[in-house]
Amino acid sequence: MACSCASLVASTARHFDERKAREELKSYRSAGPGTTTRGLLQLLRTAQAPPNTLLDIGAGIGALTLGLLEAGVRQATCVDLSSASLAAAAEEAERQGVAGRIDWVNGDFVAIASTVPAADLVTLDRVVCCYPAYAPLLEQAAGHSRQLLAMSFPRNRWWVRLGLWIENAWRRIRGNGFRAFLHSPEAMAELLAQHGFKRARTASTWTWQVEVYTRGDAA
Repeated sequence: MACSCASLVASTARHFDERKAREELKSYRSAGPGTTTRGLLQLLRTAQAPPNTLLDIGAGIGALTLGLLEAGVRQATCVDLSSASLAAAAEEAERQGVAGRIDWVNGDFVAIASTVPAADLVTLDRVVCCYPAYAPLLEQAAGHSRQLLAMSFPRNRWWVRLGLWIENAWRRIRGNGFRAFLHSPEAMAELLAQHGFKRARTASTWTWQVEVYTRGDAA
């Protein structure tokens, strides 16, 4: 199943509109990164040395990118469907004095992957749950990573499945075309293993899982 569907792209971009981007930026400035972002930062900071380059897929307002730049990453590329989110991220990067170290790319990563440079570290914070088919996304992400791949996604638990079903039902009633998806963690791990990645570090909350993978020849 392909996930470059125009209706999906449009619905996701509309969902992450300017109002939502401003709300997320306000929350970031007052309370710092969200739960999964903090978890990924903690796991990635345990590495012996920070990677030089970052590709942040579905970067949103840039919270993970900014945290990794602070941790020692030198240069980052942020890709996101939402132009409003990227505008908010650029504003915050300018405020923090790191705008010159980030390249911004607006678009569906799966569709434009061939134009996006590879990086030492590829991240997908709450991104696979926005795609109906995880395989094309993770295949492209794995192909762009030289050393590390890190991601967060909903845990496969009954209460999480119920919560997502309620959220999607409410969006359907309101005419919001955006949907969230819960994919098999085992299937995603198997796909990454087929592309040469081994799971190195994990952590979880009641609803979210965060994982860091290392490319076999870079371990």
